[in-house]
This record gives sequence, structure tokens and C-alpha cells, in this order.
Amino acid sequence: MSIVAENLSYTYMPGTPFERVALKNINLKIEDGEFVGIIGHTGSGKSTLIQHFNGLLKPTEGRVLINGMDTTGKDLKELRRHVGIVFQYPEHQLFEETVYKDIAFGLRRQNMTEDEIRDEVVKAVKAVGLNEDVLEKSPFELSGGQKRRVAVAGVLVMKPSILILDEPTAGLDPRGRDEIFGFITDIHETMGITVILVSHSMEDIARLVDRVIVMNGGAIEMDGRIEDVFSDIDRLERIGLSAPQVAYLMKRLKAVFPDINDRVYTVSAARDELLKHLKRKGA
Repeated sequence: MSIVAENLSYTYMPGTPFERVALKNINLKIEDGEFVGIIGHTGSGKSTLIQHFNGLLKPTEGRVLINGMDTTGKDLKELRRHVGIVFQYPEHQLFEETVYKDIAFGLRRQNMTEDEIRDEVVKAVKAVGLNEDVLEKSPFELSGGQKRRVAVAGVLVMKPSILILDEPTAGLDPRGRDEIFGFITDIHETMGITVILVSHSMEDIARLVDRVIVMNGGAIEMDGRIEDVFSDIDRLERIGLSAPQVAYLMKRLKAVFPDINDRVYTVSAARDELLKHLKRKGA
């Protein structure tokens, strides 16, 4: 399921003293099954952009099409069935007395039997790496990382074709972040759904996504493969961003060892490149 934005612009509170242009003439296409990262400093338009993908916001100018469906149309229920958004700290939206009831909440609005609902809830909770035994617990008994997984399961249970995650690991410790990103990667690979990840972490973006969109001042500054975007460190720094830290290390090493490939942006890739270098030198 594709996302197309055509000449998309958005203004908050137009015609008032608080008017602010948040998006300026955005044109992009995200293909079915892509894993895309969106980065940019605070206020660059990241969150405003993704809220257009399921009709939470309507364009001031231009349009957004989800598999050909205009987001300004009347059938928002159908649109949001296809596009699931997980916002920052989604566990704050948990409210039911058990995990099962929380995940099942959206399904109860559909014409499904209780057995069918349970089957879908179990699939969703397993997809996020939790055991069935959490289903009868209160969500508020769980750890922060587990709550985050339950909140994601509540979106996945609706079987979206597009999953959008806005800073999904905010506030978690390193282990919690790795667990969240682990099951998100599994979901993308096993379910084949489109995943859009908004993050401030250049390291996470470099490690996970195939394509990165850089937002700056409400416009798309850069859009391309990881190696193409993160290799242009000067341009990123001019707009207040940076490449992953390992990219700076590899550039310094390149100055000393010219045969090293410095277009490397993850720790694991840097390790492999250094091992290749040592092997070439006979170390």
C-alpha cells in the first residue's frame, strides 16, 4: 500500500496571530513494503507530516493519497484501518483493566465472535514478543517496555498495511530500545507491511531503515538511501543534524588508512570493515 503526497502544505491556525506554516510543498512517494526513516530537528515538520498519512490532519494545500484513497475523503474509518500510528509514550493511552481488553478494544467495533477476537489478540501479542500469560494482567503491572509492546499490539491487531512509529523507544533503557526495535524489524520482515519510523537517533535510523527522509523547516531537505544521506555530513550539520557517530570515526580512520571504506554507518558494519582492513594488511 503506497503513500503519495502531492504539493502538500499545512498551516496551523491560519488567519490568526498564531499562524505557522508547518509543511511546505511536500512531494514524496513511499512504496508498499518500504522501511523508511524520517529525521529532523524539533519543529522540522516530522510529526505534522505523519499525521497527514491517516487523516488526523487535512492538507491546507495539495493532497495525500493512501493507495489512491484521498485522506480528505469521508471514509476515515477505512483509511485508519490501513494506517496505524503509534505516538510517543503510547502506554499513556492504555486504560482497560486487562491487557486482553486493551488490545481487543478496536476489534469489538467489528462484526467478530469472541473466539475470533481472542485469536487475533493472541497473534498480536505474540507478534510484539510477549507471552499469552500477560493477557489477563493489568497493563499497569507491566514494565515500561512491556507497556509499549502492548500499545503497539493494540495497533497491530487491526492489521494495518502501514505502521507509523513516532519515537517508539523514547524514555526506554538500551535493553528496552533493542527489544522494541527487534520486534519492529521482525514485523516488517514477516508481515511485509510498510514501516515509517520517526526518530532523533541517527544510530537507530542507520541500523534499521532502507531509506531516510530528512525534514528541515517544513520541507524535505534530503531523501535517499542511508549511505547517500549520511555521507553528506556537511549538509546535515548545516541544518543542525549529524551523521551516526561511527561515521565520524570512519572518516578519521580513512585519513590514516586510505583503503578503508568510510561509507559505513553502523557499529557492526564498522567492525566488519576494520576486520577486512586488518586481514588485507596481514595482521
